[in-house]
Amino acid sequence: MPATFKETGQWQPAEGRLASANEAWWQVFGDATLDALEVQIDISNQNLKAAEAQYRAALASVQTARSAYFPGVSAALTSSRGSAASGASGTTTTDALSLSASWEVDVWGRVRRGVESAEAKRDASAADLAAARLSTQALLAQTYVQLRAADEQIDLYRRTVEAYTRFLELTRNRLAAGVASPLDVAQAETQLGSAETQAIDLENQRAQLEHAIATLVGKMPAAFSIATDARLPSLPHTPSLLPSTLLENRPDIVAAERRVAAANAQIGVAQAAYFPVLDLTGGLGYRAGAFAGLLSAPNRFWSLGPALALSLFDGGARSAAVSGATAGYDQAVAAYRQAVLTAFQEVEDNLASARLLAQESDAQARALAAARHSREIAENQYKAGIASALNVVSAQTAELSATANAVSIASRRLQASVQLMKNAGGALPQAAVKSGE
Repeated sequence: MPATFKETGQWQPAEGRLASANEAWWQVFGDATLDALEVQIDISNQNLKAAEAQYRAALASVQTARSAYFPGVSAALTSSRGSAASGASGTTTTDALSLSASWEVDVWGRVRRGVESAEAKRDASAADLAAARLSTQALLAQTYVQLRAADEQIDLYRRTVEAYTRFLELTRNRLAAGVASPLDVAQAETQLGSAETQAIDLENQRAQLEHAIATLVGKMPAAFSIATDARLPSLPHTPSLLPSTLLENRPDIVAAERRVAAANAQIGVAQAAYFPVLDLTGGLGYRAGAFAGLLSAPNRFWSLGPALALSLFDGGARSAAVSGATAGYDQAVAAYRQAVLTAFQEVEDNLASARLLAQESDAQARALAAARHSREIAENQYKAGIASALNVVSAQTAELSATANAVSIASRRLQASVQLMKNAGGALPQAAVKSGE
């Protein structure tokens, strides 16, 4: 592993265990509505319920594997009728009541390796559940940020339409007074119509985002709504240093590592087939020619003894099983290494995005201030009759574009912050997030 990220931060290899993450990491955004929505993920999200069911199935598989540690006991009550022994005539009836037990002595570790594999798969399933929960939480947070950005842009275009309407009225009045041309009015009408169109398109985007959030929290879109609020959630500071142990909170890495352990145990199961199976078996029961008097002492029988079985020739089946298990292990190792590499890449990307989007936001703020000043100058000159309507329209359009870009950048910074927390396993140190250190 590299000693540091290219962007920043000291790192070390993860231990391959599911560490406890911050269960409410989204609270750093300081939005009560988002907090309330996130809580509903565990209650009603159907993808999360499916992952939880898979985890319960993995728990059952562990119990199934552990059952091989104990003897199997069975009871039988039989009654059979058949021909008499050779040389005798007629038929005979045999009734029997028996209790039998069998236990495999795990000399070569076949059962132990099977239990290890099941337990590792159980741990991987638990990590899959944690990954599904974290992914859904992050998707909800990002979708909510996009919804609030749409609210802010809708509010922007509402105010813009009002301003453009006033400018159109001013231009029409100037036309009536003979100090403006029909071209000036047409340009103002075009600008107003374009703004109205964009406002309607934003309403459509908001509706789809609201429907997506409804699905994430397990609600019918028709019965779900979020009140409009033209304010983005608070932007937490991005830590300048991230401890390497954060990668241990990545549930996808934990799941991949546990699958390596499960595949390794399967090699042991396959290799155990080369050795004989030692079983201890016993039986106890009663056998007689009729049910009457079946449970009497003379009809009692019992048996107890070991059985050693070894396959002498299998046409290469055991060798193939070991080769297949080894290949499965190699595949799991490659998947684990790829998960680690992807994690490093994603954190590098997030750190770069946080740094560069902050710079972009500063540059956009300067551009917006200049565009607003330019629009004010153009409007004043137009009212004084020393500038054309085209100059005003151009300045207004530039200010609208700069404002919309500023909202978009703020939304992207918030989404990048959510993604950083997700890729760090949902457990950024809260003190570092608040202080930026």
